[in-house]
Amino acid sequence: MTELQVRAATPADLDAVLAFWKIAAEGTSISDDTDGVARLLARDPEALLLAEDDGELVGTAIAGFDGWRCHLYRLAVHPDRRRRGTGGALLAAAEARFTALGGRRGDAMVLDRNELAHHAWRAAGYAPEPQWSRWVKQLDG
Repeated sequence: MTELQVRAATPADLDAVLAFWKIAAEGTSISDDTDGVARLLARDPEALLLAEDDGELVGTAIAGFDGWRCHLYRLAVHPDRRRRGTGGALLAAAEARFTALGGRRGDAMVLDRNELAHHAWRAAGYAPEPQWSRWVKQLDG
């Protein structure tokens, strides 16, 4: 593997990111469409991090900061590139972003059934907090 580069996504990357998530991400999100990702970039242009190896997209992470909390979503690494440090590089970039913005703690959205991801998150120093549950309401419109 050549030197891995991590950079913020641009609107020109949207189609490639959405295609990548179909291959590399576990599950889907209601926001996995061009409009959803475009809104993310319009609201927080530095939030969607891309890992590239020789120009090829090999990983993503969304490092969103709302001014209060640091949220991690869509940590995804191409199946052929896992266990090579890509996820760690993305998390290091996300954490550096959070620290620069004044963030104090990162939280991650991780599917309960995604055991492979549990290992990666634990290796990066994250742990579930059993006293918290995610409560969700679909919004129409």
